Amino acid sequence: MKTTCHLLINLGLIIIASQLLFFCGKSNREIITGAERTEMYLPFLEGKKIALVANHTSKIKDTHLLDSLLSLEIGVTKVFTPEHGFRGTADAGEQLSDYTDQETGIQVISLYGEKKKPSPDDLSGIDLVMFDIQDVGARFYTYISTLHYVMEACAENNVDFLVLDRPNPNGFYVDGPVLDTACRSFVGMHPVPVVHGMTVAEYARMINGERWLKDSLTCNLKYVKCENYDHNKAYELPIKPSPNLPNLRSVYLYPSLCFFEGTCMSVGRGTDFPFQVFGHPAYVNETFSFTPGSNEGASNPKYSGIECKGVDLRDIEYRFFWQERRIILDWLIDAYNNMKENGDFFNSYFSKLSGTQELQKQIESGKSPEDIYKTWEADLIQYKQIRKKYLLYPDFE
Repeated sequence: MKTTCHLLINLGLIIIASQLLFFCGKSNREIITGAERTEMYLPFLEGKKIALVANHTSKIKDTHLLDSLLSLEIGVTKVFTPEHGFRGTADAGEQLSDYTDQETGIQVISLYGEKKKPSPDDLSGIDLVMFDIQDVGARFYTYISTLHYVMEACAENNVDFLVLDRPNPNGFYVDGPVLDTACRSFVGMHPVPVVHGMTVAEYARMINGERWLKDSLTCNLKYVKCENYDHNKAYELPIKPSPNLPNLRSVYLYPSLCFFEGTCMSVGRGTDFPFQVFGHPAYVNETFSFTPGSNEGASNPKYSGIECKGVDLRDIEYRFFWQERRIILDWLIDAYNNMKENGDFFNSYFSKLSGTQELQKQIESGKSPEDIYKTWEADLIQYKQIRKKYLLYPDFE
C-alpha cells in the first residue's frame, strides 16, 4: 500500500512540475490587467457618476474593484451584474433580482433576470459605465452577451463606456462553426466562431466596428489594455470565472464540452469536477462513474443522485490544448455513438450552442471530426481577417 501511495504522490508531483514548466515557458513577465492600471483610467472617472458592470472576478489582486474605486472617492452609484450574480455563486441560467449591497448601500441591478439590458432609467444621471469581468473566450459564455447589451444601452443614452481589459485564457486559437444568425440567442449573438480568440476589449471594438448593435449604433468606447499580454501567452485565472469552471483545465475543456449541455449527457455539474468529465446513467463504460448532487452553482443538476458512467478527462495536461489549438469533437461524436440507441441524444438547445443546424446533422450522418473541421475552414478564414482589425495585442500566428 505504501508503495502505491508513493507512486501516486510522485505522479502527482510530476504532473504539477510539468504544469509549472508549461507556464514558465509561456509567460516570461507578469501580466497586469487593465483594472490594476489605475493610473490609466482614474482621469476618466474623476468628478463623474459611474456605473460598474462587475462580478466576483472584478479584482485588483485581493481587493474588489468596487472597494478600490470607493476608497479613491470615485462616484460609483450603481452596479450591474451578469449571469451568476455579483458574488458569482448563482446557478447557470438562474434568474437574479435587484438588491442593495449591504456593505456599500449601492444598488445592484441584475442583467440576468427580468432584463438583460440597462434601461434609460438605470442610466439616468450616469456619465460613464465601466466593464470589468473575466471572460473565458467562448461564444456561448454569456458575459460577452451582457457586454453587447450594455454597449447598446450606452449608445442609445449617450453614456461613455470603458472596458478594463483582462487576458483571454482561450485566446491562443480560433475554432468552431461561425454562428448562423438564424440561431442567434443570448448564448450566441454574433457571427463569430465558438472560440473567438479575443479579449473583452478587442471584442467590444469588433462589436462597434462591425456595427452589431441595434440600428447599427456605436458607443463611445474607451479601454485600458493589459500589460505584458499577447495571444500566445498562457494565463491562469486567479479566480474561477463561474461556479462550474473551477480551474484552468475546465476552462480549456469548456469550448469542447459545453456542446454536451445541448444533449442528454451530464458534464459533471453537481460534482467537484464540472466540465472535466461527461457521462450518462446508460453510458457504456465500466471503468469510471460519478454521481451528481446539489452544490454551489448546481442546486439541481442533471441526474442528481443517479450514478453516471462516462469519461474522465482530468488527467489531460495543459500542453495538450496548446498543441491541438482546436475544439475536440471526438468526445461528442464518441458519446453520440455510445448513446444513439438510447433515445434522443440532442435537444433543441444544441443548435443555439453550436450556432448552426449543421453540426447535429453532420454527427448524425457519421461524419468524422476531420470532415467536420473542413466545413468550418472558409468561414474561419473570413472571420480571422475581420478579427485582425480589432486586435490590441500580438497574435498567436
